Amino acid sequence: MSDAKADQDTASGKKAGKSSDDQEASAKAQDRESREQTPTPSEKSLTPKERDSVAERGNLSPLTVYSIVLREGDDELQRPKMSLWWSGVAAGVGISTSVLVEGIIRSNLGSDHPYLTLIESLGYSFGFVLVILCRLQLFTENTITVVLPVLAKPTRNLLACSARLWGIVLTANLFGTFLTAAMGVHSGIISTETLAAILEISHHLATLTPVETFLRGIPSGFFIAAMVWMLPSAKGSEVFVIVMFTWLIAAGGFTHVIAGSNEIFTLVLNGDMNMFTALGYHIFPVLIGNILGGTGLFAMLAYGQVHEEM
Repeated sequence: MSDAKADQDTASGKKAGKSSDDQEASAKAQDRESREQTPTPSEKSLTPKERDSVAERGNLSPLTVYSIVLREGDDELQRPKMSLWWSGVAAGVGISTSVLVEGIIRSNLGSDHPYLTLIESLGYSFGFVLVILCRLQLFTENTITVVLPVLAKPTRNLLACSARLWGIVLTANLFGTFLTAAMGVHSGIISTETLAAILEISHHLATLTPVETFLRGIPSGFFIAAMVWMLPSAKGSEVFVIVMFTWLIAAGGFTHVIAGSNEIFTLVLNGDMNMFTALGYHIFPVLIGNILGGTGLFAMLAYGQVHEEM
């Protein structure tokens, strides 16, 4: 009887704690609503129509952006495995467009062009625009969208769902980039000049040490997560936001695990590198850097800035 009473007391305590948390959250929401409905000194002289215009042009609050990204993360965690797989493969194929366009630009401008890096880096943005606007599953986006639900409610089930999604999407992305690299090297679809330019770009990436690729992967992961956070507020400027941040990744010499894997796989399929070196020496360090930048830095900071408001 004593054990049953203890269990009952524990359950009652949990319910009371949950009720208290719900009341606190409701009070915070009512306080924000009250502030929104109270006009500022300058707004008191505006007409109701003008006040509506002010409200419409206002920026989304951090908590609103957080809620949008959190909702996207919840939806992604519930998607079927095959949907995640094929969306991830399509993202791997699509992101390879970045390397292709970079190769096209380099082959036409020449490797000795004085502003080659700045111009060529614009080509890097093409694949990201394609993947993000097509709503495909790109691993580095999931370093923030999927993590926010886990931070909000760290249950064993959510952790398992996140690990499942990360594993499926990462594998699918790499399969997609390997497939496009194979087509680029062996199918004859792209011109000899473009392939030579892609190999030149890939060889430059391969000169980085594992420590360098890891460290350069941290800012890249942070920028991608920041871009995901900014998109709900972009209001018609989504393409500009994507181009701006992905150009920065390329122009700054930072590393992205999925886009970079296409370059590394190109070297493997061309016979310039073995698969063990590709995965362990180049892809894995970038992966850890991207995760640290996207999840360890940005996701934690994004959650921290709104945690007390919920």
